[in-house]
Amino acid sequence: MSTRTPKTIRWGILATGLIAQTFTKDLLVDPKTRNVHSVVHTVGAAASSSSKSRAEQFLKDVGASSSAKAYDSYEDLVKDPEIDIIYVATPHSHHYQNVMLCLEAGKNVLCEKSFTVNAAQLKILVKKAKEKNLFLMEAVWTRYFPISAYVRDLVTSGRLGKVTRVYADFSMSMDPEKSFADNKHRMVNVNLAGGALLDLGIYSITWCFQTLYLTQPKETRKPPKVMALMNHFRTGADEQTTILLDFPRPKEMGGNAHAIATTAIVVSGDPDGKGTAGPGARIQGDKGEVQISSPICRPTKSRLILQDGTIEDKDWPQPGPGEGSGWTNGFGGDLNPEGEGHGMYWQADECAIALIEGRKEGKYEDLEESVVIMEVMDEVRRQGGFKYPDKLESTEYPLKLD
Repeated sequence: MSTRTPKTIRWGILATGLIAQTFTKDLLVDPKTRNVHSVVHTVGAAASSSSKSRAEQFLKDVGASSSAKAYDSYEDLVKDPEIDIIYVATPHSHHYQNVMLCLEAGKNVLCEKSFTVNAAQLKILVKKAKEKNLFLMEAVWTRYFPISAYVRDLVTSGRLGKVTRVYADFSMSMDPEKSFADNKHRMVNVNLAGGALLDLGIYSITWCFQTLYLTQPKETRKPPKVMALMNHFRTGADEQTTILLDFPRPKEMGGNAHAIATTAIVVSGDPDGKGTAGPGARIQGDKGEVQISSPICRPTKSRLILQDGTIEDKDWPQPGPGEGSGWTNGFGGDLNPEGEGHGMYWQADECAIALIEGRKEGKYEDLEESVVIMEVMDEVRRQGGFKYPDKLESTEYPLKLD
């Protein structure tokens, strides 16, 4: 273990909704509980677009230091000289405008997924980050889990043989006709870039990409061909989407690899929430496969099955303060067991380490790959006949959104 004093990274939290609360509570867990000793995270400030009092309550709820500042505007937050990096936790619809605000102010950024509404917006953000020499990363937290590193190693080590097929599903039966009857909920509201694809489908696509794209040499990997089907909710947002991806690869890697990514808000891949229906993702090679438990955004179990008879079951609990701490975290109304983290700190650690090392993008999903994934989702929407309102698709900045 290093005896050096850990580097403190000062975070600004842009928006104070549910995902911001989950992230920030995780952020403030002592990194040593997950065997990270080089960094410490603090919250320097948070901003709510509605009121200063809401930002103050947020800071209190997450357990931030009394010295953390509360702002009632994002513009004031990005001007704070005592912030190293800003976490953008607004709806997808607002990511482009909010991230550009941060970058223009000279701030490093971790932006919630999906990065933007379309690839054109993301390309401009990437260009701006490079111009300003700033760190920019998409908050696909799953990429930084130990289970993800384990699976990628199974692929690259050859233990699965030549991996040629991946199935991944992240679907939730939300009964949108009744649950979202007023059409205003972010899951179905096209004015908030709603729909299954950008909110849930990104995880299905993530498992396909981190096993079939990230594992290829960066110099030679190519974007996949895309075929897609989409069913629409009455608002126009997608309620069920199925994607077939054909990843080009050389013969020595097994030739082209296929992936099937599915997502929905009208049916669940894990109906009882206990994994009874089977794995949420399967990564298959000619020597065996590894199965990932549902939900694939936060899997806690894996099963390795090989042709030689090997079966390896592993548990992947999220570390935290532990039982007896009185501390809990989760998302929305679903709390994890006492003392168990949600898992959003791994990506924060990656950001902090990158800042210390001088890197300007994530190690396990660089900006080039983020752009390719946005281009895939653009093509899925094109084939599905799904376009967001012009304001949301626009690359104009600044542009006032509702």
